[in-house]
Amino acid sequence: MNRGGNASIVSESVAVSTERGLSGDKSPAIQLVGLGKTFGDVVAVDNIDLEIAEGEFFSLLGPSGSGKTTVLRMIAGFELPTAGAVLLHGQDMTRLAPYDRDVNTVFQDYALFPHMSVQRNVEYGLKVKGVGKAERRRRAGEMLEAVHLADFGARRPNEMSGGQRQRVALARALVNRPKVLLLDEPLGALDLKLREEMQVELKNIQRDVGITFVFVTHDQGEALSMSSRVAVFNDGRIEQIGTPHDIYEHPSTAFVAGFVGTSNLLSAAMSQRLLGHFTPHTIRPERIHLVTSARAASDDITVDGVVDDIQYLGSESRARVRLDDGSHLLVSVPSDGLVDVAIGHNVRVAWPRSAAFAVVDSTNQGEKP
Repeated sequence: MNRGGNASIVSESVAVSTERGLSGDKSPAIQLVGLGKTFGDVVAVDNIDLEIAEGEFFSLLGPSGSGKTTVLRMIAGFELPTAGAVLLHGQDMTRLAPYDRDVNTVFQDYALFPHMSVQRNVEYGLKVKGVGKAERRRRAGEMLEAVHLADFGARRPNEMSGGQRQRVALARALVNRPKVLLLDEPLGALDLKLREEMQVELKNIQRDVGITFVFVTHDQGEALSMSSRVAVFNDGRIEQIGTPHDIYEHPSTAFVAGFVGTSNLLSAAMSQRLLGHFTPHTIRPERIHLVTSARAASDDITVDGVVDDIQYLGSESRARVRLDDGSHLLVSVPSDGLVDVAIGHNVRVAWPRSAAFAVVDSTNQGEKP
């Protein structure tokens, strides 16, 4: 990574951002310019460029070690970049300490003070800033009401559920009125049902307060259900940025198709045989159907195979169909649609031509999907 070369680029970008601000154009809430971070010989973040608009619920999604948390820590000021710049509302904050940035962070472990009441926990940041007692109480009370905990101010954190403690942590972060709230996998310690409930709560809170949220997660469901846009990370780089719909329905790379949801990844050779194009493609299992009659739609792609496995998932099931060349396709169908289908049965599967999307093969998975 050429740190010296990036310095001139960063200076030009910061200058351009300043000019935009002076001309009256609204700067992004967050702008990352050529952002990089190395730990010894390990490249954790590799030349990231990203803009997050004011008021967005933006998610950084990716597996462990993909660089998403390191990016969040550089935005917060907990890590200094090896290269590049972090701009907040058009101002270069790259070298400023965390307490000099108008951002707050919510962590997975909540970090609440166990000896303090909920009210005092929420007031704490205001007290550190020298806000008067009456004003602290008023603002903390308003924020507890915003997170639906107005009657819980006298409790201690250990007297509350995991979801309630998470909302206290949110209230404590939001009461300082930051321009950006950073959330580092805040739902990771919750059970599935509570996590799903908190996804709805977080989205509602963000919409009510109107603050920019930057949410780090490895859980695709969280990112898809809450975000206005998502950046999918892999090996320190961003593979794709888009709305949840675009990321899921139109993945641009094989990695995105495989990581976000379940997908059939067709190699270039398999795509040539089935689709007539020597380019890797992806097809979501729910876009493929079992042909139960003698004929499929005239423009459908059809192929014969044998059912290798059936996975029951409640309202739907997923059939694994082995094709003649030994490759497999996953087919999602309503569970009641598999009454006459069993493992070992010969079947025909079909999908519309429009269901297959060309992708960049960034996964190096070889010839078979």
